Amino acid sequence: MSASAALIAAAEGGIIGDGRTGANLALAVGALGLALGGLALALVGRRISTGNVRTGARSAIAVGTVGTVLAVLHVATAGGGPGTGNGLVGAVVAIPLGLGAVLLGRRALTRCRRTGRPADRMTV
Repeated sequence: MSASAALIAAAEGGIIGDGRTGANLALAVGALGLALGGLALALVGRRISTGNVRTGARSAIAVGTVGTVLAVLHVATAGGGPGTGNGLVGAVVAIPLGLGAVLLGRRALTRCRRTGRPADRMTV
């Protein structure tokens, strides 16, 4: 395959290119934030007995915010519509993932403060 044919295939969406890479990155960051938020909630709920609740919750908020910002920037700069191979649909899906991570992290922080337990819970 020649270089010009590869560039045409990438522009048509046949190869994962810059458009889809940005959306996939935003999706991965949003999913990581959701995992961190769920872990922080599990720490508060005493299902897991090690770790620092506040650090996990703040990490979920930060990662979720980054994922949301990446997704919104990708949606704002994407050319074409859905189905054109530029990753627009992936970026649209990444926005609620990032927002969900922020909400889970915030809920974990609220529960940690409400229960009055210390942030480091090493007891069973």
